[in-house]
Amino acid sequence: MKTTMYYKTKKIAINVLIHAFLISVAITCVYPLLWMVSSSLKTQSTVFSDPSLIPKQINFMNYYLAVKEGNFGKYFLNSIFYTIAVVFGIVIIFSLAVYAFSRLRFPGQKIIFALFLAAMMIPIPGSFVALYVLLNKLHLRNTPIGYILCMINVGLSTSIFLLKTFFDKMPKELEDAARIDGCSKFGIWWHVALPLAKPVLAVLVVFNALNVWNEYILALIIFDSRQFMPLQVALQTFQGEFVTNYPLLMAGLTITALPIIIVYLLMQKYIIKGVTQGAVVG
Repeated sequence: MKTTMYYKTKKIAINVLIHAFLISVAITCVYPLLWMVSSSLKTQSTVFSDPSLIPKQINFMNYYLAVKEGNFGKYFLNSIFYTIAVVFGIVIIFSLAVYAFSRLRFPGQKIIFALFLAAMMIPIPGSFVALYVLLNKLHLRNTPIGYILCMINVGLSTSIFLLKTFFDKMPKELEDAARIDGCSKFGIWWHVALPLAKPVLAVLVVFNALNVWNEYILALIIFDSRQFMPLQVALQTFQGEFVTNYPLLMAGLTITALPIIIVYLLMQKYIIKGVTQGAVVG
């Protein structure tokens, strides 16, 4: 009896410690976001003098000024277009590539896949010069299509590597049943592989959408005209050489973060399934 009580007490104590640790990590992650929202509602004089998360005087005018002065409308639409185009392109291209690598056999298969993996080891800034020269020769620099193609290239290798593990575990019986029903290889990819991979695709969609939405340096290299710039460029408006307007900057950051947070919340259940998919399939 004493032994049973001891183990129950020990289990409860371990659970309390684990939950305390997880709560502290969650607070550490959430607090900067709360501080950002709180600061976006303050004035320049109170943003640092008032440490409370709930401002004494709430100033919603910061959001109006941030949108107006930063010309957020045009940049916001640019980022929405780039994100949708890049994510759609990545999902179509890498899912076809992964299906070919995993379920088909063709000459040079292992070498081509190894080249994709090798591309993951090259830091993104290390390819800027090559991309700049290539886009110049193709007359795609300072064009949205050139930027979209570059961003698709950035996300392909990692996405192929992550999804191939899932396709490798897909039962062959499903393919055989689809062939009996008259499905071609393309039909198996569309009707069998993609529906089964929805949770994993959701993880990669969020990952790549976040990558495209927050991208800034590559846009500065590719674009000369500000009309093609993504949303992150608008945040420069509030940072001067000597003075930074922190309330407007925090308001701009809040507006910038909202779309990604909404996408994550909408796809949360698929993301959780995708993380645990390896234990379910096989």
